[in-house]
Amino acid sequence: MWVKLCCLLLYFLALFVLARVFEAVAWYESGFLATQLVDPVALSFRKLRTILECRGLGHSGLPEKKDVRELVEKSGDLMEGELYSALKEEEASESVSSTNFSGEMHFYELVEDTKDGIWLVQVIANDRSPLVGKVHWEKMVKKVSRFGIRTGTFNCSSDPRYCKRRGWLKSTLIMSVPQTSTSKGKVMLKEYSGRKIEVEHIFKWITAHAASRIKTIYNSEHLKEEWNKSDQYRVKIYLFANLDQPPAFFSALSVKFTGRVEFIFVNVENWDNKSYMAEIGIYKTPSYILRTPEGIYRYGNNTGEFISLRAMDSFLRSLQPEVNDLFVLSLVLVNLMAWMDLFITQGATIKRFVVLISTLGTYNSLLIISWLPVLGFLQLPYLDSFYEYSLKLFRYSNTTTLASWVRADWMFYSSHPALFLSTYLGHGLLIDYFEKKRRRNNNTDEVNANNLEWLSSLWDWYTSYLFHPIASFQHFPFDSDWDEDPDLFLERLAFPDLWLHPLIPTDYIKNLPMWRFQCLGAHSDEEMLETFPDSESDSDSENKEVFSSDREVSEDDELSTCHRCSEGERRCGVGTCSCASHYCHHEPCERRARSYGSYSSAGDMEPDWSAWPPDMLHCTECVVCLENFAKGCLLMGLPCGHVFHQNCIVMWLAGGRHCCPVCRWASYKKKQPYTHPQPLSSEPPS
Repeated sequence: MWVKLCCLLLYFLALFVLARVFEAVAWYESGFLATQLVDPVALSFRKLRTILECRGLGHSGLPEKKDVRELVEKSGDLMEGELYSALKEEEASESVSSTNFSGEMHFYELVEDTKDGIWLVQVIANDRSPLVGKVHWEKMVKKVSRFGIRTGTFNCSSDPRYCKRRGWLKSTLIMSVPQTSTSKGKVMLKEYSGRKIEVEHIFKWITAHAASRIKTIYNSEHLKEEWNKSDQYRVKIYLFANLDQPPAFFSALSVKFTGRVEFIFVNVENWDNKSYMAEIGIYKTPSYILRTPEGIYRYGNNTGEFISLRAMDSFLRSLQPEVNDLFVLSLVLVNLMAWMDLFITQGATIKRFVVLISTLGTYNSLLIISWLPVLGFLQLPYLDSFYEYSLKLFRYSNTTTLASWVRADWMFYSSHPALFLSTYLGHGLLIDYFEKKRRRNNNTDEVNANNLEWLSSLWDWYTSYLFHPIASFQHFPFDSDWDEDPDLFLERLAFPDLWLHPLIPTDYIKNLPMWRFQCLGAHSDEEMLETFPDSESDSDSENKEVFSSDREVSEDDELSTCHRCSEGERRCGVGTCSCASHYCHHEPCERRARSYGSYSSAGDMEPDWSAWPPDMLHCTECVVCLENFAKGCLLMGLPCGHVFHQNCIVMWLAGGRHCCPVCRWASYKKKQPYTHPQPLSSEPPS
């Protein structure tokens, strides 16, 4: 997870650097920056009209360029970035979708139950033609959609009873606007009563009703009273301008941020005394002033702060976000981080997509689960102070220059999704290249695995989990309350050849105990021959007897005898066992002590049992290779207590025989630890 998070942060850093590169290239080619002001006098009449349409100001009664230019200057400063965005938006002839309502419930859910937006609905009465023709309606839809106004068509033929109850007996236009200034308030429906059915007249009617919701100040006394008043709104935005009504984008934002930000329009058209404006720091008009408990912020001085709906919407969202805004942001970041798994994962293509789907499901589930307690905590009344401090932190951080750069980059990349996706893909391919190179240096085999090999390994894992789930999830060693393994008992009762043999992971082998075979002392060969002349002959005769009897004993008797060896060891004198040829020699203590010399490879050394793990059985021979333990050789023990050469038992287990060669106890199952009894008297038993 941390690797993907670091990759995502590197991607965002690359986007930031790339945006600065684009700005440098644009400045080199044109000599202008996006934040540089534009003189409206140098613009053509068509460009000036485009700016007014994007800001939402009517210009139908202004035939001359001079009047249009003055209206642009009265609405706010024009920057190069805003001009570029407005021209690109005009050139992009994208068709905007309009909703067709199917009935009363559909109309109620989308229009009357939506408390934070404006709707424009054309009602078509039964057997009547629409009030606005198809061509004009498409122009109207495209014009109002710039300001977040949604449109739809309600045909009374689909629900005539609802039209009669509403009094819609003729074709008309209906506009829905929130009635109160509180969030999720009531919605009022207003019907168009104008005689002129033209796009500009209908748009003026819409903007007039939307502007009526904004508080308007006409004199300095009212401004002073409003400026010093403290009410429920912590954030207020003032527009000081010499206009008849605020622009349409300003009115649309007042509806969108209902209950969060208060919009106030200060009409300074007929003001003679502007001394109070100078006292509060307003020296020029038009000005967009944001007033917060932390101070005053002048909108339009930093990068990307254009006089448009989209720019001011992103600015206000960063200052006063909703919980839904934070959830959507976290959802986008989590999914971008999860998609990094497609490039980090190496191997077959199918493996990449399987891991990607698994990561997407896991991350999104964890995100939703983690948001549930957060939503519950936010409902508690004791967290109001925490909520206020969080908003204060947002306001402090998002009024910085760095935050303005981030907002400008967000608007740029969101308006160019192809560039965003291509840079993400390029970043992912770079990660894939470096990750593949790193794993090849580490000699990882999964880099060259194809789809069939990976599917085969996936099926092997599935069958292993299906037929032996305990082996797939248990790690050795672990504590068990079972003295005997019930799975082992069931496996012995069943017919092994009629079942699929489970594929057990070999990860447990690295957790098995390992140590070196050490001896206590050394003697010369002459001394050993002189001291123990009879012991060698005795041991040779004993070995001959053992080997001769081994040929006569069947395999089942051999297993049972070896199993009794491990269990009957507690009856031995000193708790040691020599498991040569799968047999335990229950000898007297003195004779067994002499026998160590014959089994030891050195022949003259006493084994150092203190170096052995406490739950391992004492023996000096490996029953896999039938050779004695040499001094310094590496030993490995199984959970049952039997000891072997490390190489011998690893090859045995890796070959698929996951059991002890002596007692057949499962090599991945922990057995009840064996405690060596206290040594008895050295006298031989009678």
